[in-house]
Amino acid sequence: MRQTAFILAGLVSVAALGLTGCDVKKTQEGKVDLPKYEVSKTQEGNVQLPKYDVEAPKVDVTTEKKEVNVPKVGVYTEKEKLTVPKVEITPAKDRDDNKVAKTDESKK
Repeated sequence: MRQTAFILAGLVSVAALGLTGCDVKKTQEGKVDLPKYEVSKTQEGNVQLPKYDVEAPKVDVTTEKKEVNVPKVGVYTEKEKLTVPKVEITPAKDRDDNKVAKTDESKK
């Protein structure tokens, strides 16, 4: 249980770090033009929202020790040459698109 909490916290941290690489700039101001209208009140209003009584179920989460059959597999490694992806991340504020275009053209 504790290990799962650490894994989830790590994943959230990685996701947050991934979002910090963005550089956001406002390119246009927002604007709203509301139509002009006139309304005359003909009677008083009355609104009553429904009420609910909710009884939630009781949930108890516990652990217990059980004996289960777990397969055992021998693990070995050997070296092989594989083609693997390579990812380079440059934050938006440090990015130079002209440099990337020149690098792509030199590969042709």
